[in-house]
Amino acid sequence: MKLQIRLLGTVELCVDDQSVTPGAAKRRAVLAGLAVEANHVVSLHRLAEMVWPEAPPASAVANLRTHAAVLRRTLGDRLVARPNAYELRLAPGELDVAEFQRLAGEGRALAAVEPADAIATFSAALACWRGPAGDGLPRGTALDNRWTTLDEQRLQVFEELAEARLAAGQHGHLLPELREHLAAHPLRERGWGQLMLSLYRCGDVPAALTVFRHARATLHEQLGIEPGDELVGLHRAMLDRAPELAHVPLAAPAAMASPAPARPALGWAVPRELPATPATFVGRTRETADVVAALNAATLAAVVVGGAAGSGKTALAVRAAHTVAGDFPDGQVFVDLGYDTAMTPGEVLARVLRALGVAPADVPANTDERAGWFRSLVARRRLLLVVDGVTRAAQVRPLLPAAPGPALIVVGQRHLSSLDGVRRVTLHPLDGVPARDLLAAFAGPERLVADPAATVELARLCAGSVLALRIAGSRLAGYPAMPVAGLVTQLRDGPDRLDLLAYEDLSVRASLAAGVAAVRSDDEVAGRLLELLATQPDHPALLDWAAAHLGVSIQRLHRALEGLVDAYLVHRAAGRYTLPALVRDYAAELALPPAPTRPLNKRRVHPPAAA
Repeated sequence: MKLQIRLLGTVELCVDDQSVTPGAAKRRAVLAGLAVEANHVVSLHRLAEMVWPEAPPASAVANLRTHAAVLRRTLGDRLVARPNAYELRLAPGELDVAEFQRLAGEGRALAAVEPADAIATFSAALACWRGPAGDGLPRGTALDNRWTTLDEQRLQVFEELAEARLAAGQHGHLLPELREHLAAHPLRERGWGQLMLSLYRCGDVPAALTVFRHARATLHEQLGIEPGDELVGLHRAMLDRAPELAHVPLAAPAAMASPAPARPALGWAVPRELPATPATFVGRTRETADVVAALNAATLAAVVVGGAAGSGKTALAVRAAHTVAGDFPDGQVFVDLGYDTAMTPGEVLARVLRALGVAPADVPANTDERAGWFRSLVARRRLLLVVDGVTRAAQVRPLLPAAPGPALIVVGQRHLSSLDGVRRVTLHPLDGVPARDLLAAFAGPERLVADPAATVELARLCAGSVLALRIAGSRLAGYPAMPVAGLVTQLRDGPDRLDLLAYEDLSVRASLAAGVAAVRSDDEVAGRLLELLATQPDHPALLDWAAAHLGVSIQRLHRALEGLVDAYLVHRAAGRYTLPALVRDYAAELALPPAPTRPLNKRRVHPPAAA
């Protein structure tokens, strides 16, 4: 179960990306109280203080248990009952409060080295907010101090972001945001100073001095105090036209550079790592346009291209990347994970950092630090990343753009549904005219026109797989004398369909093997279930029989089935699970007795009845 609890605004609860209404205000307060103390035991007494503004009623304990029981229907075993207490178990990234504080801390660490490098991280932290913390919950409770502290942290991060943007020379763009900030929070001396400095650097010295007078009057009127030494000192420096107030560009001369070690920068050679665009790319016009549109998004430019093995995901991603490459002058990085389930996020980050010019010896050992360096490097840069062969969302989560500038294409043989805020483009089987056009691109249109019925049957036997269609077309091209009907006969009537769907370095079997191996590494039951589905597709009580055969519960079997659906190895429609034709052939091979009981180097597969 994937949870998302949001407290930075109105209380929201999402379970597996579906919004759930927590209920009345007091039930939302129970959820909020447990969430802010996530992974810690909260006593019923403490929880009551978080829910009722005054002294709790005599029925408080009973009411709390009722609220908890209702929440547990949604939260399941994440909400644990303790003696006179409860504990809500949350994973990293599931609570917006924790995510905001993590990003704020990371931004401060970046700002300590180079303030401008922290812009993207501080911006991501503020993006967690949708309104006042705990909006809509009862006031006057023990949670009030928590909400006040969080609101104060939000203002602090805004001003830290403003400081970083001033360091980057964004003083002109800051003016409207600082004015809005001070209109809502007129007692923020740091904000007044930032507005003064922004105006000063824009060349409007009189306006900067006028802001000081407004700040002084506001503080005196509302608090009866004079501005602090920092604001007064800034005012005096402006009167003196102090040279240190001028903006120093990030690319300072070497003689003025700080002796402190700097973070790495992009290497002088901009990466251009995209593979060649496939010469025989056919169809997928709408899907390609969807990927291009996602990469041109004004906010988070990230897209996941998904689909079954051999559906042409990588080819489409590369084609779309080449289409927009001119919009990403800071480079294009291509990383192929090879559907390696053991590849860690840290290893992926290291590969990307090296492509961006970081020397291998300079790549940090810590994954979080690698992620921070990566965000610093790509902040404000028009850089395109394409990561192929992704098996787990965690492998690419650190690469998600934190602010406008960079863009990411993820190619996965799974849905990767826990990646938030990304556009999803799923490739379905290729059929009809596009399938025939792809065959014609390899075999030649005249071969297909000579036998249209056999051409339709050949496309059907390839089951919509782009890889299978390419191989079939290549086989026909390699044997000019072979009629289309001859290849159809071999594929339809022969026992070795997957042997025929391999040509030179292309292999449907190898493509399916990578996807099945990735699933098996995560769930052994799913791998064994795949074989059962291939050998008994029409069993009248398939799920009950499979559960008994594997020695697992129906619930455990359903989890395995959903894992296979997630990996595009099983179709689910109208409550029925079926195997795609080529997957069924490969799974049936897995179910055969091991060698040497079958001929060496020759897999003989008798396709079972359609599931």
